[in-house]
Amino acid sequence: MSLADISSNLLYVAFFAYLIATFVFGGAVKGNKQRTFKSEQRWSKVAFIITLIGFAANLGYFFTRWGATGHAPLSNLFEFATAFGLTIVGGFVILYAIYKTPVLGMVVLPVALLIIAFASMFPSEVSPLIPALQSHWLAIHVSTTVISEGILSMSAAAGIVYLLKVVDMKTKSKKRFWLETMLYALVVVVGFIIASVTFNVMDYEAEFTYVDKDGKDQEMVYNLPPVFGMNEHVSLTEGTMAPLVEMPPVIDAGKLTTIFWSFVFGTVLYLLIRLITRKRLAELLQPLVKNVDLQLMDEIGYRAIIIGFPLFSLGALIFAMIWAQIAWSRFWGWDPKEVWALITWLFYAAYLHLRLGKGWNGERAAWLGVVGFAIIMFNFVVVNLIIAGLHSYA
Repeated sequence: MSLADISSNLLYVAFFAYLIATFVFGGAVKGNKQRTFKSEQRWSKVAFIITLIGFAANLGYFFTRWGATGHAPLSNLFEFATAFGLTIVGGFVILYAIYKTPVLGMVVLPVALLIIAFASMFPSEVSPLIPALQSHWLAIHVSTTVISEGILSMSAAAGIVYLLKVVDMKTKSKKRFWLETMLYALVVVVGFIIASVTFNVMDYEAEFTYVDKDGKDQEMVYNLPPVFGMNEHVSLTEGTMAPLVEMPPVIDAGKLTTIFWSFVFGTVLYLLIRLITRKRLAELLQPLVKNVDLQLMDEIGYRAIIIGFPLFSLGALIFAMIWAQIAWSRFWGWDPKEVWALITWLFYAAYLHLRLGKGWNGERAAWLGVVGFAIIMFNFVVVNLIIAGLHSYA
């Protein structure tokens, strides 16, 4: 068995371990009805041990894939997404070891599962690095960035738990709307997975030619029915549907089509959940957070940011600019990924200013933590999948 096969199997082990741990954490919290915490502590230990097994397998995946590829496995969307899932779980492992907070496991592990499942929809074949990535700065810049984003994500996890407890889901309000919208976005990720698996099973493929912004003929393959087409597109696959909307060259129409179908499948799934349960998603989760210590959640959210922010500054800005100077002979070029890295940095800088200078804590800090994660995910999903730029290889 090759290192690539071992790596793939270890990732499967990690995925299923996280899945089992999620349910055990949920059972531990749900079973604590009398606030005695005895049952919760017992089952939380079991869930944490399962999480550690998954995390060890996840680390094993990372290093065996490194051995198989000969470089840090951070060079494409599959590798970055699996590394992101790894660092999110790593952040939770550290938090649980310090604070013994099983309720965070019910938030963090499902998000990590979704990100790993999201990664599995992209090509995972071991391939040599393109020339632009053949540098030791790949490991330095990207690994520091993904670790910092994993730590920053803990602030969002604590914020979600905080908001689930304090937001009144019985009364119509903007808070209720945005909390439910956030959970709906997670369902859309599930929709992406369902859509990708569905059309993959159907062996769907449609090939088109188009003219890029430089006037050159290019080819694009759709694995989902094309809704958006590129400039002057022409079908090469007989009997396929024609794209409904033509997009400008700066937009990747194939990936935008993927986003479209993700929203379609995710929305249908969300409506089915609402129809069956007769409740909003937040209402379904609120009973699980009734015993949460809000002050502890606020502290966790804040500490995650004061640790993650300097790391993000180092990896996403300083190391990135050094590598950009080496690769492209300029420190900054307003590439979409560079712009969103700057936006992310400015947002967390504003968070710390508002927290330390204006006394924004509690519920307001929880909302900021969630918004910060939304910005990270926008960069991770939308900028990577839709907007063309020098980082399009990701």
